[in-house]
This record gives sequence, C-alpha cells and structure tokens, in this order.
Amino acid sequence: MLGMCRGRRKFLVASLALLFIPALTWLYLSVGSFQVKPLPLSPLEAQSAPVGGAGERQALELRVRAVEEENRALRRELSRPPRSPSARLQSTGHRGNQSRTHSEEGTGDNEGQKAAAVGNSSDCVQQPAVDKCETIHVAIVCAGYNASRDVVTLVKSVLFHRRNPLHFHFITDSIAQQILSSLFHTWMVPAVRVDFYDADELKSEVSWIPNKHYSGIYGLMKLVLTKTLPSDLQKVIVLDTDITFATDIAELWAVFHKFKGQQVLGLVENQSDWYLGNLWKNHRPWPALGRGFNTGVILLLLDRLRKLRWEQMWRLTAERELMSMLSTSLADQDIFNAVIKQNPFLVHQLPCFWNVQLSDHTRSEKCYKDVSDLKVIHWNSPKKLRVKNKHVEFFRNLYLTFLEYDGNLLRRELFGCPSEADHNSENLQKTLSELDEDDPCYEFRRERFTVHRTHLYFLHYEYEPSADNTDVTLVAQLSMDRLQMLEAICKHWEGPISLALYLSDAEAQQFLRYAQGSEVLMSRGNVGYHIVYKEGQFYPVNLLRNVAMRQVNTPYMFLSDIDFLPMYGLYEYLRKSVVQLDMANTKKALVVPAFETLRYRLSYPKSKAELLSQLDMGTLFTFRYHVWTKGHAPTNFAKWRTATTPYRVQWEADFEPYVMVRRDSPEYDRRFVGFGWNKVAHIMELDAQEYEFVVLPNAYMIHMPHAPSFDITKFRSNKQYRVCLKTLKEEFQQNMSRRYGFAALKYMTAENNS
Repeated sequence: MLGMCRGRRKFLVASLALLFIPALTWLYLSVGSFQVKPLPLSPLEAQSAPVGGAGERQALELRVRAVEEENRALRRELSRPPRSPSARLQSTGHRGNQSRTHSEEGTGDNEGQKAAAVGNSSDCVQQPAVDKCETIHVAIVCAGYNASRDVVTLVKSVLFHRRNPLHFHFITDSIAQQILSSLFHTWMVPAVRVDFYDADELKSEVSWIPNKHYSGIYGLMKLVLTKTLPSDLQKVIVLDTDITFATDIAELWAVFHKFKGQQVLGLVENQSDWYLGNLWKNHRPWPALGRGFNTGVILLLLDRLRKLRWEQMWRLTAERELMSMLSTSLADQDIFNAVIKQNPFLVHQLPCFWNVQLSDHTRSEKCYKDVSDLKVIHWNSPKKLRVKNKHVEFFRNLYLTFLEYDGNLLRRELFGCPSEADHNSENLQKTLSELDEDDPCYEFRRERFTVHRTHLYFLHYEYEPSADNTDVTLVAQLSMDRLQMLEAICKHWEGPISLALYLSDAEAQQFLRYAQGSEVLMSRGNVGYHIVYKEGQFYPVNLLRNVAMRQVNTPYMFLSDIDFLPMYGLYEYLRKSVVQLDMANTKKALVVPAFETLRYRLSYPKSKAELLSQLDMGTLFTFRYHVWTKGHAPTNFAKWRTATTPYRVQWEADFEPYVMVRRDSPEYDRRFVGFGWNKVAHIMELDAQEYEFVVLPNAYMIHMPHAPSFDITKFRSNKQYRVCLKTLKEEFQQNMSRRYGFAALKYMTAENNS
C-alpha cells in the first residue's frame, strides 16, 4: 500500500510540473521583447514552424494546447484506480466486444466496477464527499414486535459508523410506533431525528395486491413512499429491517451524485437465480431485467419519481401483471422489477457490496470473493441467521457485534454541526449541572435523573381486555440473576404480567434465547417484557417498577416482586375481590399477606389451611420475621389466621406490603435506588392520598430463597450508603409535608418514634 501511495505521489508531482510549464509559457507570451524558442514538449516539435513572430506565436499556442491536452490525459489516468494485470489483459484481448451482461460479475456496470475498486483501494483515493453537516434521510417500514427488535440492530450499525446527522422516517403500525418512539426518546442520540407515518392509513393503497411473501401487506408499502414521505423531501435511502451496515451510510448517500439522465432508482442486482426462473420445475417469476434487482436497499430520487408519476406507473404495471401472475411472491420487489423491465432507464445499478444478499439460493459469493470491502449485509431469508451459506459464520459474527453492542456508547455528539434544540436534553443537562458534585450522595441524586434507554415489548405480546373490567396485571422487575423465577410465576399466575428487566445489550440477547427456548414462556402471549438498559452503578428499582406500571392495560395491577410466588388461583381471587370491595368507586389497596421459606424445594401450599400447617411446623415464616418484622407487622397475621372476611388495617412506620391497586395509583419515587425504602415510600404516598389498606383473608404469596443481591450487600457493608439513604428519606418526608400539608406530619413523628 505504501508503494502504491508513493507511485501516486510521483504522478501528482508530474502533473503539477506539467501545469506549471504552460503557465510560464503564457508569461513569456505576454512580454513581446523576449525570443521564445520551441520547447520539446510534444510531437509538434517535428513539424516545421512558420517564419516570423506571428508564426512563432501560433506554434507556441499549438504547443500550449497540446500540453494542456496531455495534462488532462494525465489527470484522467491519475483518477483511475490501479487495474490488475488480469483486467488489463482482458481489456486488451477483447477490445472488439465491449458489451457485458448483468449476470457476468454480479457487480453491475463499469461504474459499479470502478466503485468496487475504489472501495478496496487504500486511503489514498478519496471517497465521494458528502457535506459534513448534510442530513441523511433513511426510510424503513417496520411493523410488529419482532421487526421492531430487528430494526434496533440496523440502527446501531448505522449509528456506529455515521458522521452525519440522520433523519429516520419510520412507516409503522401502532405497535412499532409505541416501541420505537419510546426507544428513541430514551436513547437521546444527538443529531438524530425520527418521524413516524401511520402504516394503517396506507393499507388501502396496497391491500388490493395479493401477496404471498412473509412480510405481508407491509412488504408492499415501499411502493407508496413518494406519497407518504414529505413532499419537500427530495431523496431517501430505503432499507429493510434485516440489514446490517459495515460502513458509513454517507458513502451510500454520495452515490446519488452518480445518477444520470432519468435514473431515479439505485438498486443492487439480485444475487440469486429467482428471476431467471430456473430454481425448480415450473418456477414462474415476475418479469425482470436479467437477474432482476433486490429492493432491500434502494436509493430513491423522490422529486424525480413524482414528476414521472410513479404512483400511476407502478399501479398500471401491477394491474397488468396480476392478470397472469395472480399474486406477488416477493412483495414490492416483484412490482419494482416489472416496472424496471418496461423502463430500464429508471435504474442506476449499485455495486454488489451495497447489498450482499444471504438467502438460501444466493450467489453472493460471486460478489464477496472479489470484493473485500463489503458495506451492507442483507439477511433476506425467513431463516435469517440460520440461512444455508458456507460463510455464514463470518456474517453472523458481524451481525452479533451490533446486536450486543452497548447502545449507550452511540450517544456521541457530532462536533461542528449545529443541531436542533432538544429541550429534554437541555433540561436534563441543566438539572445535572445544578447538582453538587462534592456532595457525598451525588451519585444517588444523579441516578434519579438518569435517562435509561428503554425497549418496550421486547417479545411478542397479546392481550384481550375482559368485558367485566375486573382484570388485574401482575407487575414486577428483575435482573439477569432472577431470570429463573419467570417460568414458576407464569405457572402460578395465569393473568397478564408486566415485567421490567434491567439488562445490558448482551444480556438482552441471552434473555431472548432463554425465553425462545422455554415452552412455558413461549406459550404465554400476555406477558409484556420491557427492557431497561443498564447505566450507572445503582439498580434503579423504582424506575423499573414505574416502567412496568405504565405498560399495564388492565384496570387494576398487583404490585409484586419477582422472587415471590403468588398462591395458585390468586389471579381469579383478586378479580372477584374487585367486585366484592367495590374497587372501581373507592380508593383501596388490597393487601396480599407475604410469607417466606428458607427451603429451595418447597411443597407449595394449595390452600390457606395447608399454609397454616406449614407455618406451625416452621417450614414457612411471615415475611422478614427474623430481620425486619415491622415491614409487614401491620398486616396482623394473628388476625389473618382466623379471618374469613376482608379487614382494614392502619398505616404504620416502615409498612411495605404487596398490594393490588387501581391503575391510576401513584408511581414509585425514583430517588430510592438499590436497597432500602423503595416500597416504604410508595405505601406512605398511598396512605397520604387516603387509600384504605384492606387485608384479603384468603390470599397469600411466598418469597422463594435466593442469594443476596449486590445492592443489599452494599447497604450492609457501606456506611456511606446507609447515610445517604437516611438523607434521602428525610428529603422525601419534607417533600411529603409540602405536598400534603398538616396530614403528612404523622410520617415524620412515626419515623422519629420507630
């Protein structure tokens, strides 16, 4: 590579010298008193020069023009990438046959070959420039839970390499919009703008087209982007969700400058034999130009497409072809190719490395065996990473790199580019700047304002609301070390569940594999898994609870913890209690008495009588009886043993029962992180808002043993941790006094007496 760069420097020196000589010659011409002798710079010196001053001037002008022509030729030579000996041999041996078919190399036309060569050359060759602060527009059709998860990996790969501001245009259903809007709002990536377009409003535009492709109706929506995207948007890169970038997307954006004439579509040739119709007997594909083109990556010149009346063009083509084809097999790709077949001038063929296709019948090896600088990987098969390809491990590793990459690292600023004011980010920075970094409890206070990237509904979710408005969702939070509790809880609670999981990007993928390998979890569609990505040094327990609470879509919620197993039938019992205790019209918190066992293998009691028997034998205990009695003492377990009807109890200091409340109950206070006072503060708030605490006589839950958490270990071993917790408690009580006035004084009095 070093030798190549030195050789090119010699060419540049020669070029500068040739440019300097004509300039000097013109200087001589401007001074008439000098005698100018012919300079041996060109073949013209062999010709006879005219006699006299005018003749010498004319000869010199001819020589100067000749030198300028040589300069132009030299610059053209310098701009060409170096050609291999085989390429030179091919060009000299076959000069009489300049035509090429699209299927010979898989890299497209000669311009594509040049781009491929540039992509594989050293850094001495400059890539086509894109303005430093030019915004790159990207459109993606995304619908459903799984596609939302896939698109995050695509976005990560784009953000990792990018140096320009980005504007994502997502065409989504309501599910994907909810997920992605929350994700980008909490991701807070600078110089990234996101807009959403309702796919449901577009369905009527394409629903008349029968489609056999697994993408369904959403696989046809790229056809209507000229109508969907803003009318002042001139160009856009369109991507499938199963794409991974291995380079800066600005390089692809720069290809728009190469469009000529009426070219409005940038596409890579299809890398399978699908459109050649020879994959199997009686295979009859839609019409296409040669091998056809793949629509996983498209460059669209929207303004020109609109002038060409694209909407009418593709509709007429689709209507005509459907008369014989009856349906599409590859969704929008079939229709794009049919249009191109009739109008080849529309397409600018991209080099193969902009869309290396890994379907079962791919011939992409023809591309990447000659092109080392692959730029876009496309998993265009329903099997995705399980596709049959002898080099799939290489591509899978590239994909996994971004799948498990810490998305928080992508929150980097783009220096030197003015960006739109983000009021949320500005307010956050202002708040953080007001904190005293010398405060011993600074990290605790800062955690309250940390914005954690959140991916709602990480797995498919299905829930049908009940008609009687008594439905209850179990709410809990967990980290990776409590994952084994999920199956047991699903067996004990048949109703809807909302879980917030505190995981890293890599752990989220481990959870995904765990869940997909579990028959119990996969058989439950009514469990919402919401990933809150790790950041900071504390476990944000109350933030996690709030995230899970906000996704509850039943009228009531049972606020539990992941290490508790509810009694069999608790779900139905709570629903009956809603009616019995008129929960819809009163402010009640129904207390479910909590017990614990020290045995990892427990014969779970199937009735209250069986539980009381185990309690008497010492197999069970009231929760935290040995270490924190007052946390559940107000439940009055002695009364519960014989109770047959619900009974009311009064709030006492440090009371922290597990309760069922209405969905509109207050959230948890985020200042409490890790271990200590996180539930106590919430119960205090419920009491301040005049909730009645009613103990259910035939309900119970049991805490299962596990290793102590990292946070409780810190609480026990770190004096400063306990000091800061006490400080936060006092500040919370002062806030309560300001919010609830005289009635809140009892909380401070009770705390002082406890």
